[in-house]
Amino acid sequence: MKLSNKLSIALFVLSVSTALAQQLPQFTQYMFNTISINPAYAGSRETFSVVGLHRSQWVGLEGGPETQTLSIHSPLRNDKVGLGFSFINDKLGYENFSYLYADFSYTIQTGVNSELAFGIKGGFTHYNLDEELLNDPSVVNDPFFNDVSNRWSPNVGAGLYWHSQRWYVGLSAPRILNTDYNNGGQGTLDYVALERISYYITGGYVFDLSETIKLKPSVLLKATNGAPLSFDISANFLFNETFWIGGGYRINQNAAAIGGIADFQISKQLRIGYAYEYPISDLRPYTSGTHEVLLMFEVFKSKRIKSPRYF
Repeated sequence: MKLSNKLSIALFVLSVSTALAQQLPQFTQYMFNTISINPAYAGSRETFSVVGLHRSQWVGLEGGPETQTLSIHSPLRNDKVGLGFSFINDKLGYENFSYLYADFSYTIQTGVNSELAFGIKGGFTHYNLDEELLNDPSVVNDPFFNDVSNRWSPNVGAGLYWHSQRWYVGLSAPRILNTDYNNGGQGTLDYVALERISYYITGGYVFDLSETIKLKPSVLLKATNGAPLSFDISANFLFNETFWIGGGYRINQNAAAIGGIADFQISKQLRIGYAYEYPISDLRPYTSGTHEVLLMFEVFKSKRIKSPRYF
Protein backbone atom coordinates (compact mmCIF):
# COMPACT_ATOMS: atom_id res chain seq x y z
CA MET A 1 0.00 0.00 0.00
CA LYS A 2 1.27 3.48 -0.85
CA LEU A 3 2.35 5.77 1.97
CA SER A 4 -0.43 8.20 1.03
CA ASN A 5 -2.99 5.41 1.32
CA LYS A 6 -1.62 4.45 4.72
CA LEU A 7 -1.94 8.07 5.71
CA SER A 8 -5.57 8.02 4.59
CA ILE A 9 -6.22 4.98 6.80
CA ALA A 10 -4.46 6.65 9.72
CA LEU A 11 -6.59 9.74 9.31
CA PHE A 12 -9.71 7.59 9.10
CA VAL A 13 -8.81 5.66 12.26
CA LEU A 14 -8.08 8.93 14.06
CA SER A 15 -11.43 10.37 13.01
CA VAL A 16 -13.47 7.41 14.23
CA SER A 17 -11.48 6.89 17.42
CA THR A 18 -12.05 10.49 18.45
CA ALA A 19 -15.75 10.24 17.56
CA LEU A 20 -15.92 13.11 15.11
CA ALA A 21 -19.43 13.72 13.84
CA GLN A 22 -20.25 12.97 10.21
CA GLN A 23 -21.84 15.99 8.59
CA LEU A 24 -23.75 16.63 5.41
CA PRO A 25 -21.47 18.05 2.70
CA GLN A 26 -21.18 21.82 2.29
CA PHE A 27 -21.81 23.66 -0.98
CA THR A 28 -20.61 26.99 -2.32
CA GLN A 29 -23.94 27.34 -4.17
CA TYR A 30 -26.03 26.51 -1.10
CA MET A 31 -28.47 29.34 -1.91
CA PHE A 32 -29.52 27.51 -5.11
CA ASN A 33 -29.65 24.03 -3.51
CA THR A 34 -31.77 24.69 -0.41
CA ILE A 35 -33.85 21.52 -0.76
CA SER A 36 -30.82 19.42 0.23
CA ILE A 37 -30.90 20.83 3.78
CA ASN A 38 -34.48 22.07 4.32
CA PRO A 39 -37.58 19.98 3.48
CA ALA A 40 -39.84 23.04 3.88
CA TYR A 41 -38.37 24.36 0.62
CA ALA A 42 -40.19 21.62 -1.35
CA GLY A 43 -42.59 23.20 -3.86
CA SER A 44 -41.58 26.77 -3.01
CA ARG A 45 -40.46 27.56 -6.57
CA GLU A 46 -44.11 27.10 -7.64
CA THR A 47 -43.22 24.66 -10.43
CA PHE A 48 -41.63 21.27 -11.11
CA SER A 49 -37.93 21.77 -10.38
CA VAL A 50 -34.93 19.47 -10.84
CA VAL A 51 -31.50 20.43 -9.49
CA GLY A 52 -28.29 18.46 -10.01
CA LEU A 53 -24.91 19.38 -8.55
CA HIS A 54 -21.38 17.96 -8.70
CA ARG A 55 -18.66 19.11 -6.31
CA SER A 56 -14.97 18.14 -6.45
CA GLN A 57 -13.41 19.42 -3.24
CA TRP A 58 -9.68 20.03 -2.66
CA VAL A 59 -8.63 18.97 -6.16
CA GLY A 60 -5.11 17.54 -6.14
CA LEU A 61 -5.37 16.18 -2.61
CA GLU A 62 -5.69 12.38 -2.67
CA GLY A 63 -8.93 11.26 -1.06
CA GLY A 64 -10.50 14.72 -1.27
CA PRO A 65 -14.32 14.76 -1.02
CA GLU A 66 -16.46 14.32 -4.11
CA THR A 67 -20.19 14.94 -3.91
CA GLN A 68 -23.16 14.61 -6.25
CA THR A 69 -26.70 15.68 -5.44
CA LEU A 70 -30.01 15.33 -7.25
CA SER A 71 -33.26 16.85 -6.02
CA ILE A 72 -36.75 16.91 -7.51
CA HIS A 73 -39.61 18.88 -5.98
CA SER A 74 -42.91 20.43 -6.97
CA PRO A 75 -46.12 21.86 -5.51
CA LEU A 76 -49.27 19.78 -5.91
CA ARG A 77 -52.48 21.13 -7.44
CA ASN A 78 -53.18 22.42 -3.97
CA ASP A 79 -50.37 25.00 -3.82
CA LYS A 80 -50.15 24.60 -0.06
CA VAL A 81 -48.59 21.13 -0.36
CA GLY A 82 -45.15 20.41 -1.81
CA LEU A 83 -43.43 17.07 -2.38
CA GLY A 84 -39.80 16.35 -3.11
CA PHE A 85 -37.07 13.75 -3.32
CA SER A 86 -33.37 14.27 -2.67
CA PHE A 87 -30.33 12.08 -3.23
CA ILE A 88 -26.79 12.85 -2.07
CA ASN A 89 -23.71 10.74 -2.82
CA ASP A 90 -20.72 11.81 -0.76
CA LYS A 91 -17.27 10.20 -0.95
CA LEU A 92 -14.40 11.12 1.37
CA GLY A 93 -11.26 9.01 1.04
CA TYR A 94 -12.33 5.41 1.65
CA GLU A 95 -15.69 6.40 3.14
CA ASN A 96 -18.91 6.55 1.10
CA PHE A 97 -22.24 8.00 2.21
CA SER A 98 -25.49 7.85 0.23
CA TYR A 99 -28.59 9.75 1.39
CA LEU A 100 -32.05 8.89 -0.01
CA TYR A 101 -34.81 11.09 1.41
CA ALA A 102 -38.38 12.17 0.59
CA ASP A 103 -39.62 15.68 1.46
CA PHE A 104 -43.07 17.04 2.37
CA SER A 105 -44.05 20.66 2.99
CA TYR A 106 -47.21 22.51 3.92
CA THR A 107 -47.49 26.29 3.42
CA ILE A 108 -49.69 28.88 5.14
CA GLN A 109 -50.16 32.56 4.28
CA THR A 110 -48.65 34.89 6.88
CA GLY A 111 -49.23 38.22 5.15
CA VAL A 112 -50.12 39.84 1.85
CA ASN A 113 -46.79 38.80 0.31
CA SER A 114 -45.31 36.30 2.75
CA GLU A 115 -45.71 32.57 3.39
CA LEU A 116 -44.49 30.14 6.02
CA ALA A 117 -43.81 26.51 5.08
CA PHE A 118 -43.45 23.59 7.48
CA GLY A 119 -41.46 20.63 6.20
CA ILE A 120 -40.52 17.09 7.17
CA LYS A 121 -38.27 14.56 5.49
CA GLY A 122 -37.62 10.88 5.98
CA GLY A 123 -35.41 8.26 4.40
CA PHE A 124 -32.22 6.28 4.72
CA THR A 125 -28.48 6.85 4.91
CA HIS A 126 -26.13 4.19 3.54
CA TYR A 127 -22.54 3.97 4.76
CA ASN A 128 -19.78 1.77 3.38
CA LEU A 129 -16.01 1.54 3.01
CA ASP A 130 -14.19 0.92 -0.27
CA GLU A 131 -13.17 -2.65 -1.04
CA GLU A 132 -9.60 -1.42 -1.58
CA LEU A 133 -9.43 -0.59 2.11
CA LEU A 134 -11.25 -3.68 3.36
CA ASN A 135 -8.95 -5.98 1.33
CA ASP A 136 -5.73 -4.32 2.37
CA PRO A 137 -3.50 -6.67 4.43
CA SER A 138 -3.06 -4.07 7.16
CA VAL A 139 -6.78 -4.06 8.01
CA VAL A 140 -8.26 -7.21 6.44
CA ASN A 141 -8.13 -9.10 9.74
CA ASP A 142 -9.54 -6.24 11.81
CA PRO A 143 -13.27 -6.95 12.34
CA PHE A 144 -13.96 -3.30 13.14
CA PHE A 145 -13.77 -2.19 9.52
CA ASN A 146 -16.22 -4.87 8.36
CA ASP A 147 -18.53 -4.22 11.30
CA VAL A 148 -19.08 -0.56 10.45
CA SER A 149 -19.22 -0.95 6.65
CA ASN A 150 -22.30 -1.42 4.47
CA ARG A 151 -24.93 -0.12 6.88
CA TRP A 152 -28.39 1.33 6.12
CA SER A 153 -29.91 3.54 8.80
CA PRO A 154 -33.25 5.42 8.83
CA ASN A 155 -33.46 9.07 9.76
CA VAL A 156 -35.88 11.99 9.73
CA GLY A 157 -35.59 15.76 9.47
CA ALA A 158 -37.70 18.90 9.80
CA GLY A 159 -37.60 22.52 8.73
CA LEU A 160 -39.30 25.92 8.51
CA TYR A 161 -39.10 28.25 5.50
CA TRP A 162 -40.55 31.76 5.75
CA HIS A 163 -40.34 33.87 2.62
CA SER A 164 -41.76 36.52 0.35
CA GLN A 165 -40.80 37.49 -3.20
CA ARG A 166 -37.81 39.44 -1.86
CA TRP A 167 -36.51 37.68 1.25
CA TYR A 168 -36.32 34.31 2.97
CA VAL A 169 -35.40 32.84 6.35
CA GLY A 170 -35.00 29.12 6.98
CA LEU A 171 -34.41 26.92 10.01
CA SER A 172 -33.87 23.18 9.61
CA ALA A 173 -32.41 19.99 11.03
CA PRO A 174 -32.21 17.55 8.10
CA ARG A 175 -30.97 14.62 10.24
CA ILE A 176 -32.51 14.50 13.71
CA LEU A 177 -31.60 10.98 14.85
CA ASN A 178 -28.12 10.02 16.03
CA THR A 179 -26.78 6.85 14.39
CA ASP A 180 -24.67 4.75 16.77
CA TYR A 181 -22.44 2.07 15.25
CA ASN A 182 -20.40 1.34 18.34
CA ASN A 183 -22.10 -2.07 18.75
CA GLY A 184 -22.44 -1.57 22.46
CA GLY A 185 -18.75 -0.84 22.86
CA GLN A 186 -17.68 -4.18 21.33
CA GLY A 187 -15.71 -2.66 18.45
CA THR A 188 -11.92 -2.32 18.47
CA LEU A 189 -12.28 1.46 18.18
CA ASP A 190 -14.47 3.89 20.06
CA TYR A 191 -16.72 4.77 17.11
CA VAL A 192 -19.55 6.66 18.77
CA ALA A 193 -21.78 8.04 16.04
CA LEU A 194 -21.98 8.03 12.28
CA GLU A 195 -24.49 10.87 12.06
CA ARG A 196 -25.26 13.59 14.55
CA ILE A 197 -27.90 16.28 14.47
CA SER A 198 -27.05 19.46 12.54
CA TYR A 199 -28.96 22.75 12.64
CA TYR A 200 -29.07 25.14 9.69
CA ILE A 201 -30.12 28.79 9.68
CA THR A 202 -30.35 30.40 6.23
CA GLY A 203 -31.42 33.82 5.02
CA GLY A 204 -31.27 36.17 2.08
CA TYR A 205 -32.65 39.40 0.61
CA VAL A 206 -32.91 40.88 -2.89
CA PHE A 207 -32.11 44.59 -3.34
CA ASP A 208 -32.82 46.63 -6.49
CA LEU A 209 -29.70 48.57 -7.46
CA SER A 210 -31.16 49.73 -10.78
CA GLU A 211 -33.79 48.62 -13.30
CA THR A 212 -31.47 45.91 -14.60
CA ILE A 213 -29.21 45.08 -11.62
CA LYS A 214 -30.09 43.39 -8.35
CA LEU A 215 -28.02 42.35 -5.35
CA LYS A 216 -28.75 39.27 -3.26
CA PRO A 217 -26.73 38.68 -0.08
CA SER A 218 -27.18 35.26 1.57
CA VAL A 219 -26.05 33.64 4.81
CA LEU A 220 -25.87 30.11 6.18
CA LEU A 221 -25.03 29.14 9.74
CA LYS A 222 -24.51 25.47 10.55
CA ALA A 223 -24.10 23.95 14.01
CA THR A 224 -23.41 20.24 14.51
CA ASN A 225 -23.09 18.46 17.84
CA GLY A 226 -19.42 17.62 18.31
CA ALA A 227 -18.17 19.77 15.39
CA PRO A 228 -17.07 23.39 14.91
CA LEU A 229 -19.64 26.06 14.05
CA SER A 230 -19.61 26.91 10.33
CA PHE A 231 -20.64 30.25 8.80
CA ASP A 232 -21.11 31.10 5.11
CA ILE A 233 -21.79 34.53 3.68
CA SER A 234 -22.18 35.39 0.01
CA ALA A 235 -23.32 38.19 -2.26
CA ASN A 236 -24.50 37.82 -5.86
CA PHE A 237 -25.36 40.42 -8.48
CA LEU A 238 -28.14 39.68 -10.99
CA PHE A 239 -28.02 41.36 -14.40
CA ASN A 240 -31.13 41.58 -16.61
CA GLU A 241 -32.79 38.68 -14.76
CA THR A 242 -30.34 36.39 -16.58
CA PHE A 243 -26.80 36.37 -15.23
CA TRP A 244 -25.69 35.97 -11.61
CA ILE A 245 -22.12 36.66 -10.51
CA GLY A 246 -20.70 37.01 -7.01
CA GLY A 247 -18.56 35.54 -4.28
CA GLY A 248 -18.64 33.97 -0.86
CA TYR A 249 -16.65 33.33 2.29
CA ARG A 250 -16.81 30.38 4.69
CA ILE A 251 -15.21 30.08 8.10
CA ASN A 252 -15.20 27.56 10.92
CA GLN A 253 -12.88 26.72 13.77
CA ASN A 254 -10.42 24.78 11.63
CA ALA A 255 -10.49 26.31 8.15
CA ALA A 256 -11.66 29.13 5.92
CA ALA A 257 -12.30 29.48 2.19
CA ILE A 258 -13.23 32.10 -0.36
CA GLY A 259 -15.15 31.43 -3.56
CA GLY A 260 -16.61 32.87 -6.74
CA ILE A 261 -19.97 32.05 -8.37
CA ALA A 262 -21.31 32.51 -11.91
CA ASP A 263 -24.82 31.43 -12.87
CA PHE A 264 -26.53 31.79 -16.25
CA GLN A 265 -30.23 31.42 -17.14
CA ILE A 266 -29.86 29.81 -20.58
CA SER A 267 -33.61 29.66 -21.14
CA LYS A 268 -36.77 29.88 -19.08
CA GLN A 269 -36.40 26.17 -18.29
CA LEU A 270 -32.63 25.69 -18.07
CA ARG A 271 -30.03 27.25 -15.80
CA ILE A 272 -26.37 26.39 -15.23
CA GLY A 273 -24.00 27.54 -12.52
CA TYR A 274 -20.31 27.20 -11.68
CA ALA A 275 -18.47 27.94 -8.44
CA TYR A 276 -14.80 27.91 -7.52
CA GLU A 277 -13.60 27.83 -3.92
CA TYR A 278 -10.06 28.21 -2.60
CA PRO A 279 -8.96 27.40 0.96
CA ILE A 280 -7.19 30.07 3.00
CA SER A 281 -5.96 27.61 5.61
CA ASP A 282 -3.24 24.99 6.10
CA LEU A 283 -4.66 23.02 3.14
CA ARG A 284 -3.67 25.75 0.68
CA PRO A 285 -0.29 24.24 -0.42
CA TYR A 286 -1.84 20.85 -1.18
CA THR A 287 -4.82 21.68 -3.40
CA SER A 288 -5.68 23.78 -6.42
CA GLY A 289 -9.15 24.47 -5.02
CA THR A 290 -12.72 23.21 -5.26
CA HIS A 291 -14.96 23.10 -8.34
CA GLU A 292 -18.74 22.93 -8.30
CA VAL A 293 -21.20 22.69 -11.22
CA LEU A 294 -24.96 23.12 -10.83
CA LEU A 295 -27.71 22.42 -13.37
CA MET A 296 -31.36 23.38 -12.85
CA PHE A 297 -34.27 22.36 -15.06
CA GLU A 298 -37.83 23.58 -14.49
CA VAL A 299 -41.11 22.91 -16.27
CA PHE A 300 -43.64 25.73 -16.61
CA LYS A 301 -47.03 24.32 -17.56
CA SER A 302 -49.24 27.00 -16.14
CA LYS A 303 -49.42 30.69 -15.21
CA ARG A 304 -49.09 29.93 -11.51
CA ILE A 305 -45.69 31.71 -11.30
CA LYS A 306 -46.44 35.11 -9.78
CA SER A 307 -42.99 36.68 -10.26
CA PRO A 308 -39.35 35.82 -11.07
CA ARG A 309 -37.84 33.50 -8.45
CA TYR A 310 -34.58 34.72 -6.91
CA PHE A 311 -34.11 31.80 -4.50
